[in-house]
Amino acid sequence: MCSVRSLLQTLKSIIMTINIQYVQMPTSESMTAIITSKLEKLANKYDWIIKADVFFKLENDPSGLGKICEIQLSAPGPRLFAKSNQDNFEKAAATTIKELQNQLKKRKETFKKY
Repeated sequence: MCSVRSLLQTLKSIIMTINIQYVQMPTSESMTAIITSKLEKLANKYDWIIKADVFFKLENDPSGLGKICEIQLSAPGPRLFAKSNQDNFEKAAATTIKELQNQLKKRKETFKKY
């Protein structure tokens, strides 16, 4: 039973498409790995997520911020969107994922049980 469950979780994460784009900055393998693992955890918890579009943007901000992470999730109903602007990309990604978790929790509560 355990191996079947792990196989199903692997298939769920394969089904969700993750598109990551880096705008005005070089690509980062470490950020790709971090955001992919966090999104796969979301996909395992909420198996009805279809696709994730992730944008990392670098902007010149005199306040020290300017590392932006935007994530748009495709799921049943309206699309979910979250954006954060932090002083590094790891914090921006974590904040954005946390906002999406709150939105997903609210969306799940609206689903009817049949």
